Amino acid sequence: MELWDKNMKTTEVVFEAVLPVLKLLSMALIGLLLSHPKIQMIPKPTLRLLSKLVFFLFWPCLIFTHLGPVISVKKFIQWWFVPINVVISTAVGSVLGFFVALICRPPPEFFRLTVIMTAFGNTGNIPLAVVSSVCHNEDNPFGGTCYDGIAYAGFSQWVSVVLVYTLIYHMMEPPLEYYEVIEEGTEIEELTDLPTRNENDLSTPLLIEAEWTGIEDQRTEHCQTPLVATIFNSISDVSQSNIPDIESIREEMPSSPRSYGCLAEPKVVRKIRIVVERTPINQILQPPLIATVLAIVIGIIPQIKATIFGSDAPLDFITDSLAMISDGMVPAVMLVLGGMLWEGPNESKLGLRTTIGIVVARLLILPLAGIGIIYLADKWNCLIADDSMYRFVLLMQYATPSAILLGAIASLRGYAVGEASALLFWQHVFGLVSISVYIFIYFKLLVNLF
Repeated sequence: MELWDKNMKTTEVVFEAVLPVLKLLSMALIGLLLSHPKIQMIPKPTLRLLSKLVFFLFWPCLIFTHLGPVISVKKFIQWWFVPINVVISTAVGSVLGFFVALICRPPPEFFRLTVIMTAFGNTGNIPLAVVSSVCHNEDNPFGGTCYDGIAYAGFSQWVSVVLVYTLIYHMMEPPLEYYEVIEEGTEIEELTDLPTRNENDLSTPLLIEAEWTGIEDQRTEHCQTPLVATIFNSISDVSQSNIPDIESIREEMPSSPRSYGCLAEPKVVRKIRIVVERTPINQILQPPLIATVLAIVIGIIPQIKATIFGSDAPLDFITDSLAMISDGMVPAVMLVLGGMLWEGPNESKLGLRTTIGIVVARLLILPLAGIGIIYLADKWNCLIADDSMYRFVLLMQYATPSAILLGAIASLRGYAVGEASALLFWQHVFGLVSISVYIFIYFKLLVNLF
């Protein structure tokens, strides 16, 4: 598929690039105005309810109704680079975040936070909203296959979910060195003492609950302890008096048949097993992921697919109903984002230099690296030939702000909650400008380079 005419004027490309973001910005401004304390047409409890509808209803319906009809065994194989690209973007972002931490020198306890907030981008709501906004016009630059972009974005969801509940979850644990106040004769104090949240508590920032609502309810007594650092601890000068002991953790775990074998379980293997058992993999099956899996399973089985998707399908009325529901996803997301931005940034101890470094690395430098990676992938024939929307979605995975879910993970682990919330706020503010710029750059590159 060819994107536009190569002789198209730059002003026309600018207009087509900025228009989708202007639509999203308009909806966010409406949410911001309606959540104003003097107006309060959308109070905070309503925004929380709206975010739950997005997570449990609108978002899954959007993925299911757009991924299911186009997926097949052949395309499932062809799209292999979509989830791989999420891993690559996270890896490159981690390297950038490491250099930001070295250069900007944040407080030592926020070194890992600097890496995480630079590395892990929003691969869900933001790309889906941008693609939907781009495709909303009949004369969109990608033609009749524009909405395949939603399928591409939805196809990458499972990778993000696995990364969040495994790698990111453990990286966001409180640093062991700062878990306690080391003074002789004093008791251990946690860095962050968060009260138990209830449904009527309005003190929790909306930003923490704006995506994947309800994760905070999964908090256990072990969520806010440095489990990995404790188990693999090699720091000799840190008191271990009140930090969970590996043997006590082992006793709480269900007994493993491997423990009763003829040979004793190696200590390293046992430590790894304890970490795995403490990983909240039971939370991986979230509504968006379930919708993705169902769409893939149904889509690759022709007999089932023919009964659900298509104008002649017996159950087409169900998919039509779900499609109508999914239309509320983008406006709901942007209204919640507007309310989130109205709350403003939380107090942060990260430092202005580090905050600027993370914003610049995530929103300006990483997208440039993404252009090089996708260009090489295209030259090495890793991408689908003549599919501009496919390349556009891959490029967008590098240009989005950090995932809002990181705010919820920070709250769950009791680590750098204010700092994560402040970073998310500033990234989304400046992201409105940077995404517009990079959409223009991507359009020009898709016309002239790829």
